Amino acid sequence: MDFFERTCRSLGLSDELYELLNGENLENKQHEAMLLMTVTEDGWPHNAMVSAGEVVALDKENLRLALWPGTTTTKNCIRTRKATLVAVYKGRVHYTRLAVSPLGILEGTKHPLERFSAKIEFYKEDQAKYADITSGIQISLKDPSAVLSRWKETIQETLR
Repeated sequence: MDFFERTCRSLGLSDELYELLNGENLENKQHEAMLLMTVTEDGWPHNAMVSAGEVVALDKENLRLALWPGTTTTKNCIRTRKATLVAVYKGRVHYTRLAVSPLGILEGTKHPLERFSAKIEFYKEDQAKYADITSGIQISLKDPSAVLSRWKETIQETLR
């Protein structure tokens, strides 16, 4: 028995997910966290939490990612050039398969992060038929002012 209504499309984010990832109004998105899923060298799934300050939509078919250098997620993205972004937002679960291409660390930035371009290869959203999805991963920033400032700077650097 299928408990979810699925909307699948090969390309293009929904309006809701695009709004979350558009790089604007980060103060209103500071509690949202998403999973960036990759595969390790030995074939195991690897999950990392990312925020609206590390993923920005250029348009509905292309994203940019800013990841910490040397992490398992970054190494997996460089090696496989694939990732899946999972976000629970506005009553839906959004699954986005990404073909990632390393852009490297931008010289002279305040936040030297590994940047990636990401083309959306497949997008699907789920919504429960029998229940409302009320939240996903929620976070509370310990120093919102400092983190939001870093996110804004990171987004500007990631877009360069």
